[in-house]
Amino acid sequence: MMIRKLVCFCVGITALAAAQPSSTGDIPTIKLEDALVRARKYGGQIQGAHIAVLQAKEDTSQARAAKLPTVNALNQFIYTEGNGTPSGVFVANDGVHIYNEQAVVHEEVLTLVRQGEIRRALAAEAIMRAKAEVAARGLNATVIQNYYAIVSAQRRLANLKTSVAEAERFLDITQKQEKAGEVARADVIKAQIDLRQRQRDLAEAQLSIQKTKITLAVLIFPDFTAEYLVVDDLATPPALPAVPEAIAQAVNASPDLRAAEAGVKEAGFEVTIAKYQYLPSLGLDLFYGINANQLSAHTLFPAEPGEAPFNRQNLGYSAQATLNIPLWNWGITRSKVKQAELKREQTKLDLSFAQRTVKSNLVTAWAEARTAQSQLESLRGSVDLAAESLRLTVLRYKAGEATAFEVVDSQNTATQARNGYDDGLTRYRIAIANVQILMGTF
Repeated sequence: MMIRKLVCFCVGITALAAAQPSSTGDIPTIKLEDALVRARKYGGQIQGAHIAVLQAKEDTSQARAAKLPTVNALNQFIYTEGNGTPSGVFVANDGVHIYNEQAVVHEEVLTLVRQGEIRRALAAEAIMRAKAEVAARGLNATVIQNYYAIVSAQRRLANLKTSVAEAERFLDITQKQEKAGEVARADVIKAQIDLRQRQRDLAEAQLSIQKTKITLAVLIFPDFTAEYLVVDDLATPPALPAVPEAIAQAVNASPDLRAAEAGVKEAGFEVTIAKYQYLPSLGLDLFYGINANQLSAHTLFPAEPGEAPFNRQNLGYSAQATLNIPLWNWGITRSKVKQAELKREQTKLDLSFAQRTVKSNLVTAWAEARTAQSQLESLRGSVDLAAESLRLTVLRYKAGEATAFEVVDSQNTATQARNGYDDGLTRYRIAIANVQILMGTF
């Protein structure tokens, strides 16, 4: 009873799918190139990488601005306890009430000739840009895998429909031969069991297509949807390039290498910046405003006997230059320089490893594509042989020379051969895409 209900359910799903409208005018058709463009637009990891680039760009802007003079507004009131003297309790102060309202312009003069901070920021920005491209390549690989998973699932569905049709024909043959008294009832039962299994497999294949579409849709659509079509281009893959050409292009286009090279530059500027601590610093400060016992531009003092009143100016400017010469800090500067030099050596090692990794990844991907390509002809031949074997086995069964088990086994072999060929096409197409990603053409 359970088997009968399950068969009815599977047949119902198949019939429902067949009853859907054939018009696809409102359903978008997505090519692989469209999927890659959409993923770059809507993929969260790409957006996060671009934000990291913008943050690094702001670091560069800050490094440039740090070389320019700064302007601050000083607003200060100092109160000192009075004791009958002009200065108050604290003799260092100029009065009981002191008002400071000044604009302060400060400039570190030697930063005008030091370029280490800006160059380090530019190198860090280059690293972030390269990492953003690394993220884009990783997203491309994921999209390609999901895209061809849909194509492969659709081909499996088509193969299963062919298998169902073959099982239905075999069931019809067994029923006719049973009526003619040429075969036993067991052959009909075997054919029915085989047909129901293939119908269940067909329903699972339809579910697999929906699941793979949902997985890709998360990456290429701003809103959730599984209503779209993909273009099957497995039959027209691009040509496999020669290994020397592929390696040269991969090395030139590798964002991992660019990130490693920029990391070496950044570490070199870290050494330069650390050595700045050995050098003097020269600061210039310009003050303009009020530093007086009254918050006013002028103070009028009463006239002494025989003298005219005195009008004191409170608003004015002053300037100072400060030269700091480092003498001794217990080896902290030397330690920082050594630390920066060690970091630079590490980045050089990372660069060397990245160069070897790029070449090895390309050779591995190329070998995978070459192997997959070499197997396609054999897989195509297996499909033809399996189809011919099934045809001959059915003829032998009709002649009473083969059993139902042999026919079912031939059907399974034919289905596996068709699926194997489609899997081979998918494997080759993905392998070619991986080579193209490493070469920077995707």
